[in-house]
Parts: sequence; C-alpha cells; structure tokens
Amino acid sequence: MDIFPKGTTLHGNVAYNNDTLSKHLLDIYLPPNAKGKLPLVIFIHGGGWLGNDKYADIGYMKKTVAEIVSSGFALASIDYRFATQAVFPAQIQDCNRAISFLIDNADKYGLDKKRIAIMGFSAGGHLASLTGLSKNNNVENFFMPGTNKSFTFKAVIDFYGPAELILFPGANDPKSPESLLIGATPLSRPDLAKAASPVTFVDKNDPPFLIIHGEKDDIVSNKHSHLLSSWLKVAGVQNELVIVKDAPHFGVMFDADDVRSKVIAFLKKQMN
Repeated sequence: MDIFPKGTTLHGNVAYNNDTLSKHLLDIYLPPNAKGKLPLVIFIHGGGWLGNDKYADIGYMKKTVAEIVSSGFALASIDYRFATQAVFPAQIQDCNRAISFLIDNADKYGLDKKRIAIMGFSAGGHLASLTGLSKNNNVENFFMPGTNKSFTFKAVIDFYGPAELILFPGANDPKSPESLLIGATPLSRPDLAKAASPVTFVDKNDPPFLIIHGEKDDIVSNKHSHLLSSWLKVAGVQNELVIVKDAPHFGVMFDADDVRSKVIAFLKKQMN
C-alpha cells in the first residue's frame, strides 16, 4: 500500500466468480476522500499467460499507479487462470467475469459503470485489447458467458501486448507461450490463433486506444502494436501509438514522466 496515496482504501482479494479459485480474485483501490461515482481503471497483469499476479505490474508502474489513484480514479487489479490451468478462452472469460462483478457491485464500491477503462501489460495488454475490442462483437457465448453486458468501455490502454498470434517466431513451437495459450501451435490451428488475436475483432465501434511499446522489445515485437494501430486506423478508431525509445519488453522506462503523462492525459480525456 506504500505505492498509493495516503488514505487509499483497499478491498483486497475479492472473489469475483463465486468460487474458491485463487486466480478468481481481484483488488479494488479507491482514492482518498472519494465522493460520488468514481471512474474505474481495470488492470490486467502480464506474464506470458503463464505467470505473475495482480500485484506484478503495479510493482514497477508505481508512479503511474499512484497518479491514477490520486487523480480520482478507482483501480481494480484482477487475477485470471494461467494457460497451464485452462486453455483459451478461459483467460478472457475470467477477465469478463471480473468486469461483470465490478459492474454488478458498482454501487457497493462507488464505481461509475459508464466510465470504465481497461489497461494491460504484455499478456495483459493482449487480454485488455481483446476484451475491449470483442465487447461489441457477437462473441457473448464464447468470451462472455453468463456475464453482465450492460456497459461499454471508454478507453483501452495496451502496453506491449500481442495483437496477432501468428506474428510470433514461436508460432510453430508447441512449447511457446502462445501455443500453450490456445492448446496448439498457431500455425497448426490458425482458427484458434485468429480467435485469440485482438486484431480479429477491430471494427468502427471500438473504444479509443493508447498503445505503448518498447523500441527494442525482443519478446513481443513492436510489429504487433504497429499492426493493431493500423487496423484501428483503417476502421476509423481513434488511437495513438507510442514507441518508447530504447525500451525493452517491460520495466521502469514505461513508468517515466513522458509515458506516464500520456497515460494520465488519455484517461482524463476519455473518462471525463
């Protein structure tokens, strides 16, 4: 809690799926002296769909997290099942269940159901993009079974997330993270790879995007973000692509003043 402004309220390890799975928990951080219904930023952590937890990206995005909360936004950070526990679409189904819980319990926590942004990092960037883009597509039974669908996203922030699984060098390697995610190599099951790729779901009704990627990312090539931005432009969706000079796949360079200022300005503009 030292990361957050003094007086921040934490609702920790909240079960969002009416079960006892440790990966079906989320944390809610409410800003000090909160009044009225709060705009909500939802964090989805990275880790190659195979590791990390809801604290992981908060740990190195300390300044950004602190400024999000001090700017009057509520923040919810969610866990989801790893690919080793359940293959895709379990991960996006978990994300949608967590979001549904937050919508259903918005009044309890003082959240504004009409002002929701979703943000993710690496594999979490993939899931944030996929969640934001597929919301207005006909995928309810596949991605959103039994969830509250009475909301729209105001914004998506994608930090170096995969956008097209077949772009990965390991697309023919059964041990690669993307193969483990879908339970097959993307090249052997292009249908599954397509269903798990955010670019598949781009259309003109998608929310605005801020896409941030490292210039020297050798784990998820920034080609993914260039491709996603291009698809969004073709569809007429507002988006900005920021390539962080000399930055690797993740780290404190993404918490620097210039990147952080873009994130905060984007949130304030889209969530006003």
